[in-house]
Amino acid sequence: MVKQISVTEAKSHLQENSAVFVDIRDSGSYERGHIPGAVSLNDGNVESFIAGADKSKRTIICCYHGISSRGAAAYFQEQGFIDVYSLIGGYEAWSSSS
Repeated sequence: MVKQISVTEAKSHLQENSAVFVDIRDSGSYERGHIPGAVSLNDGNVESFIAGADKSKRTIICCYHGISSRGAAAYFQEQGFIDVYSLIGGYEAWSSSS
């Protein structure tokens, strides 16, 4: 079961610096705009990120609309991440809420 988190909740974690944000959109979309401090992950760097990550820290996955991030969150859980969430509505919801 993949946990999901609202933009409002995610923004409070960003302010408190209490979560790692991961952006799985393509690099061009990331370059045009992303959650401050979010790590851009792709097929080329995901394994090294997972190897070096603190798997006990809250991790919030962001995609375009909150759909692909659910699958990514499930994958991260399989890799041993304990507290992982999919951002509801993705970056689209994040950027329209500001």
